[in-house]
Amino acid sequence: MRIAIHPAPNSFSDRWIAYCQKKGIAFKLVNCYASDIIKQIADCSALMWNFHHKNYRDVLFAKQLLYAVELTGRKVFPDHNTCWHFDDKVAQKYLLESLNAPIPPTYTFYIKEDALNWIEKATFPLVFKLRCGAGSQHVKLAKSISQARSLVNKAFNHGFSQFDRIGYLQERIRQFRDLNDNLSGVLKGIARLIIPTEFALMHSKEKGYILFQEFIPYNNHDIRVIVINNKAFAIKRIVRKNDFRASGSGKIQFEKENFSIDTIKLSLEIAAKLQSQCIAFDFVFDDNNNPLIVEISYSFTGKAYDSCTGYWDNELNFHEGTFLPQNWMVDIIINS
Repeated sequence: MRIAIHPAPNSFSDRWIAYCQKKGIAFKLVNCYASDIIKQIADCSALMWNFHHKNYRDVLFAKQLLYAVELTGRKVFPDHNTCWHFDDKVAQKYLLESLNAPIPPTYTFYIKEDALNWIEKATFPLVFKLRCGAGSQHVKLAKSISQARSLVNKAFNHGFSQFDRIGYLQERIRQFRDLNDNLSGVLKGIARLIIPTEFALMHSKEKGYILFQEFIPYNNHDIRVIVINNKAFAIKRIVRKNDFRASGSGKIQFEKENFSIDTIKLSLEIAAKLQSQCIAFDFVFDDNNNPLIVEISYSFTGKAYDSCTGYWDNELNFHEGTFLPQNWMVDIIINS
């Protein structure tokens, strides 16, 4: 068996390669952007590619390529069950509803008049989300009917850029105030007011739909649980100051006592229903402390989890100590 690996900076691939070298697993490096990628993997039994939601090339064709390879009988990571809904909150709404998974009530509209009529009767505030974006990008709080109307009008007119320039600058200023960034970060945020990202230039605007989610109050943090190969690990993310969003805050806690065993159990159960190789659940909690899933994802920032103090197995036993979850991804391919 030989595994084809697409190497990419700041992705899982460095650890995949190191693990294969350590374990003597045959692999070769390939270029998924090359037109002859199918020929490149002809002598391989599997393809692994940690494609990124903010690389416009990846967004164009990564899911399609991986599914095409999967249909040849080769194993892939991520496979179709794992990634088809990645960075698509509209798809995630339908998927989680179909499983009767606990989520905040979520509403999508594809006709402007339907959306405007609905918000006249809605209870505010509401959380507005674009279908794409991570780290709390494109997530806003509509506090009134007028704000919601404005969002609806924009969604069905000019649309939303893939890059929120104002939001990016505000986040840079917050990071600077929290001593997590220097002045150059703020200057970069100012420059981005004029110079958009490559992704925003190459990708079309989001328009023609709108998504609102009921706001779940009194959450000063969220819990992210990641399940890979029947193993679960978690982090607690603190909400930004004077904000309601936790993802991307950079304020993280790792100790075991931060996590309810019921939330871990629920994550393992839903991951099994999804038949997912790797899935991250973002939870908030209602007034009765019941977990509600607000987003799912197959990918995550690898090094952010190196400080986890251990993981739970499928029997909810806790295994204390450090681990590299990227190694488990290679194990999935080998064992399959």
